[in-house]
Amino acid sequence: MKAQPKASHYINGRFVDDEQGAPVEVIYPATGEVIARLHAATPNIVELAVEAARAAQDGWARLRPAERGRILRRAADILHARNEELARLETLDTGKPLQETTVADPASAAEALEFFGGVVAGFHGDYVDFGGGPFGYTRREPLGVCVGIGAWNYPIQGAGWKSAPALAMGNAMVFKPSENTPLSALALAEIYTEAGLPDGLFNVVQGFGDVGAALASHP
Repeated sequence: MKAQPKASHYINGRFVDDEQGAPVEVIYPATGEVIARLHAATPNIVELAVEAARAAQDGWARLRPAERGRILRRAADILHARNEELARLETLDTGKPLQETTVADPASAAEALEFFGGVVAGFHGDYVDFGGGPFGYTRREPLGVCVGIGAWNYPIQGAGWKSAPALAMGNAMVFKPSENTPLSALALAEIYTEAGLPDGLFNVVQGFGDVGAALASHP
């Protein structure tokens, strides 16, 4: 039983590997079988992911919110269409019963994309008339590049829950899944690309706590 992805990382719209990184073995909890072998991100991989996100974010932020929402909703449609395949992958990754992943995990990620893809067009600044001429206004601006760090027990859900609001509001993301359950985030990255998300906006890098720390402290 194997679930080997094309490569360990997904950066700038394509799979990327660097065999200099520490080995990451993905184990099917039900049997103890190694179902995939990946490599943790090296400092070079981390930099590639961050730079790809930075390069892509500004153009994405200038896109109309309604168009950003349409892309997220297309990704949600693909998640729904591939639910059975993704549920099997999540079961292999986490050991959850297939009866659970089929109804909960990919569907929950899709629902996050649907929700934020639907409401983002309504997020805007406010205009306040103070009377007699003076007025004030607020602007909603994206933060830039965000980091998402996933938990082992909700892999594809966590990736969807973290990326959907960030992307909807015009940010880019570098996502590091748990080293214990790293597979479905790569599948989500491919789905985003298929849905029309510009390259570099959702990047996935693998690794242990040191990779998460490098991302969280990155300037």
